[in-house]
Amino acid sequence: MINGGTSLLGLLGNPVRHSLSPVMHNAALESMGLNWRYLALPCESESLGLVLQGLRAVGCQGLNVTIPHKQAIAELCDELSPLARRLGAVNTLVPGVDGGWYGTNTDVEGFLAPLGANEDWAGRDAVVIGCGGSARAVVAGLQSLKLNTITVVGRRSEALQAFNTDLQQDNAPLTACLENAPQLKEAVAQAALVVNTTPVGMAQHGDPKAMPLGAELWSGLSPKAVLYDLIYTPRPTSWLTTGQRRGHRCIDGLEMLVQQGAASLRLWSGRHDVPTEAMRSAAETALAT
Repeated sequence: MINGGTSLLGLLGNPVRHSLSPVMHNAALESMGLNWRYLALPCESESLGLVLQGLRAVGCQGLNVTIPHKQAIAELCDELSPLARRLGAVNTLVPGVDGGWYGTNTDVEGFLAPLGANEDWAGRDAVVIGCGGSARAVVAGLQSLKLNTITVVGRRSEALQAFNTDLQQDNAPLTACLENAPQLKEAVAQAALVVNTTPVGMAQHGDPKAMPLGAELWSGLSPKAVLYDLIYTPRPTSWLTTGQRRGHRCIDGLEMLVQQGAASLRLWSGRHDVPTEAMRSAAETALAT
């Protein structure tokens, strides 16, 4: 029950109406016996700084950040974790000791969880669609898997080059590829893993039947390629539905959402007994209704 002692957690983004984070986190908070409540908080980009100040002033216990604020919000934090600083992207805010916000990123941990600790990705090739805040976490995660190459696909040359400059590492060289470049077909054909980090195909975001980079490109995939879509509404997306019909192993964004959310809640609460099963069950129930 919400009462005078209830504290606030929330999700900042635009749009956030579709998000499963509130139902997932509130199930965990109830299980943990914490008198906190988690809300989706729609926020325009121009209001971001003001909203952060107001939430800190009223004692908000922590925040998640989603599209389109993950990069912009890094500039508004009083302190950043080393990972968030390297990525230039923040998905979790923790109240600072002396006021303001400490920004970090739990997306990398969440992204890697569904790929499986026992699968060997070393020496294989990956394609990442998009070069925004979520893509930064995805690439950082992929770089820990000792891949051969990671091809990052985007619409604008300037954004791609800046992305690759920020995240380039010797252990998994990044290749920039515009979405209309002729070498994209070859990169897709060689890929063992393709990750969509864009909102293309998301419910409440344009055409939910749309596929990233169009439908024709995906006929050239290797039969063994794994498709990973960070979107979880609808579940599955049109892209993953097509992949399933062709026999590909397909992963949606729900488990990443659960795992990154659990990592955030551990930071906010200082507790390690975060019930990921309760979070997953609540999210799956909400998707089914």
